[in-house]
Amino acid sequence: QVQLVESGGGLVLAGGSLRLSCAASGHAVINYAMGWFRQAPGKEREFVATKSRSGASTFYADSVKDRFTISRDNAANTVFLQMNSLKPEDTAVYYCAAADVSWSRIPNQYKYWGQGTQVTVSL
Repeated sequence: QVQLVESGGGLVLAGGSLRLSCAASGHAVINYAMGWFRQAPGKEREFVATKSRSGASTFYADSVKDRFTISRDNAANTVFLQMNSLKPEDTAVYYCAAADVSWSRIPNQYKYWGQGTQVTVSL
C-alpha cells in the first residue's frame, strides 16, 4: 500500500511557474512508475508525465512537453512536477499516482492515487 500526498498547487498568472510535490509513504517510489495526471472540470482525467520505475526514462504529454519536468528524489521518497510557462489551459486538479509497471500513460494502470491539488492559471 502506497499513500500519496500532493502539495504545491495554487493560483498563478499565465507565464508563471509552480512546483508540485508528491510525498509517498508506505513503500519507496523507486518500486513504482510514478505519474502525474490532471482533470479539468467536465473533462476526463488525462496523462501529463511519468517517470519509469527505473528512473531512467520520462515521458510527457505533447501539451506539456518542454514546459513541465517530472523528477524523483529517492532519499525523500518524493516526486515533483516542475511546471513552467503555464497557460490557462493547464488549469486542472493535478494528481500523483503510482503504478506497478515499468511505465505507463494509462490512468487505469495506476493503482495508487493522491487526493489531488488544484492548479489555476489566470490571464
